[in-house]
Amino acid sequence: MIRTSLRSGEPIDLLMLVSALLSAASPDDAHPLQARRAGPTLDDLVESFIGTNFAETTACLAVMRVLIDDEVTVDRIDAELIRRRQPMPAWITGLRDARVADDVWLFADIQGDGDDYLIEVALGSGDVLTALVYVDHNLGTLVKDAFWVPGSASAVRQRLLELQEDDGTTLEPTDPADARVIIEQAIALGGITYPPLETETWPACRPLLEWALRGLPIGGSAPEPREWTSAELEQIADDFLASSFGTAHDHPDGRGLLESILWFASGYSGADPYRWSPVRVEILLTDWFPRKVIADHAFLAAMPDVLRAFIRYSDHRVGMPSDRTASTLAAVDEWEPQYQQMIRAERLQGAHALAARLMPDFGDVDAWQRDFAFDMLALLERRVGGRVQLMNLDEAPLPDERFIWEGIPVDIRPVVESMLADCDRVADEVEDIEFRTGMRRLLGRVAVGDPALFRRRASPTRGAAAVAWIIHRANHESFGPELLVQDLLAKFGVHGSVSQRADPMLRAIGVDPSMRYIWIDVASGDLLTSKTRAAIIRMRDRNLKTLEADVDSE
Repeated sequence: MIRTSLRSGEPIDLLMLVSALLSAASPDDAHPLQARRAGPTLDDLVESFIGTNFAETTACLAVMRVLIDDEVTVDRIDAELIRRRQPMPAWITGLRDARVADDVWLFADIQGDGDDYLIEVALGSGDVLTALVYVDHNLGTLVKDAFWVPGSASAVRQRLLELQEDDGTTLEPTDPADARVIIEQAIALGGITYPPLETETWPACRPLLEWALRGLPIGGSAPEPREWTSAELEQIADDFLASSFGTAHDHPDGRGLLESILWFASGYSGADPYRWSPVRVEILLTDWFPRKVIADHAFLAAMPDVLRAFIRYSDHRVGMPSDRTASTLAAVDEWEPQYQQMIRAERLQGAHALAARLMPDFGDVDAWQRDFAFDMLALLERRVGGRVQLMNLDEAPLPDERFIWEGIPVDIRPVVESMLADCDRVADEVEDIEFRTGMRRLLGRVAVGDPALFRRRASPTRGAAAVAWIIHRANHESFGPELLVQDLLAKFGVHGSVSQRADPMLRAIGVDPSMRYIWIDVASGDLLTSKTRAAIIRMRDRNLKTLEADVDSE
C-alpha cells in the first residue's frame, strides 16, 4: 500500500495513509467508556520504520516527521533520515516548506446543524491540497467528519457555490486564528465522545488536519456557548403562548410540554431555542424526550403538536425560508409515530436509557450499574486528585486566605499582581470568598508550575479571566444561572473564549486540558467550593452504595 501510494503521483495518497497509521497508533481513549485499543504504540510504529531501511519507510518517516508534534520523536526521525539515501519525490522533500493559506472559508448552514471549514495547504513542490472539516453543533460542537481533496480551496469553493441553493446559507472567509481554536476544541471534544464518531476518513485524517491547523495563526477565540437564564426562557414561553402561533397551547399541559422543549433547545444540541432543523427534531423525538421526560403517555402524546407550533413561531421570528420550515415540520411528521410508540412502551429512562444507546450489548442492568459506579468513582477521583482525597473529602467552606507568594519568581510578580488584583476585584463584586480563594490558589500554583506563561506578551486581564473561568467551570455545581460564563468574563471586560489561555495553565498544574466533561478537572479538592464538594460527596456515596448492594447480593 505504501509503495502504491508513493508511486501514484498524488501526495494526498501517501499523506492520508501515513495519517491513518498515526491515528491508529495514537487513538483517543480518554473517555472512561472507551476501551483501550490493543496494538502498536506511536513509538513502536516509528521504531519499526527506523529499523527497516527501504524507500517506502523513508518516505513514511519523512511524512511522519512533519505530522508528529513531538520534538523528541521528530529528533529521532531526523537522525535517521540523515542516513537515508533513497531519492524522494519533490513533494516529500518540500514538505517542510509547506504553507497554509491565509484564507480559511466557512460554509455555514442557515439552520445551524453544523459548519464546514475549508483549509488550503500548498506544499513546497507546488502541489495544493484542501481540507474540508465538518463541525457538528447538534452533538456538542465537535468534528464529525473531515477529508482532504487535491486542489485549491477556491476550486472546492466554486463547486460548493454551484451546489448551493439560494436559501440563506453562507460561504465566506472567516478569521483563521478563530477557526484554529474552534476546530482544535471540536477535535478534543470528539476525542472524549462515546461512542466515537468514525467515517471512512475520520479520524484517519486527524493527524494531517492537526498539522495544517498548526500552520494557522494563534491568538483566536471560540464563542462561548450561550447560557440561558430561567427568566429568559420564561419570557420566550410567554411570547410564544401570547402569539398567534401558540395561543392554542396556552394551558398548563401546553406550558409544561413547552418548558421541556425549551430545556432541550437551550441546553442541548446547539443551545439555541430558536434553531430548529430536521436533525434536531429527530434527536428530540427519538431520543431526548422519551429518555429525559418522565410523565404519563397521555401528557407526552401532545408534545409533537406543541413542537410544530413552536417551530413555526421560531422560524417566523428568525426569518427562516419557507422551504426549510416545511422540511423541519416534515421531520416531525416522519418521527412522530416512533415517538408515540416509544412513550407508550416499557422503556429505560435516564442513565439506563443512555447506556442502552451507547452500548449495543447493554442488557444486564445490574451489571451495568456496577460498571457505571466504578466509572463514576474514577471520574470523581480524578476530579479531586485521587482515591484517598475522594474518601476524605469534606464540605467545609474554603477559608478566606492570603495569596501565597513563596516560590514565585521575582521577575513575574508584577504580572501576577495585576492578575491577582483583577481576580480579587471580581470575587468582591460577586461577593464570594470561596471563589476568591479558589482563584488565588490556582493562580499561585500556575505561577510556580510554569513561570514562562507570565513572561509572554499577553494581556494579564485576559489571563485573570482564564483563571476565573477555570475555577467557574471546575465548580460546575456551585454557580449555575447565578453566575453565567459570559457574565463572569464581562466583569473582566473580556469577550469571546479564554480556553486557549486556560489550557497551558491547566498543564502547569499537571492537568490534561482535554479532560472536560460538564466540568473541568482540576485534580484538587481544595480548588472546589463547599457546594461542589458536597455534590461530589453525594455522588461518591450513591455510587459506593451501588457497589455495596452488588456485593451484598452476591
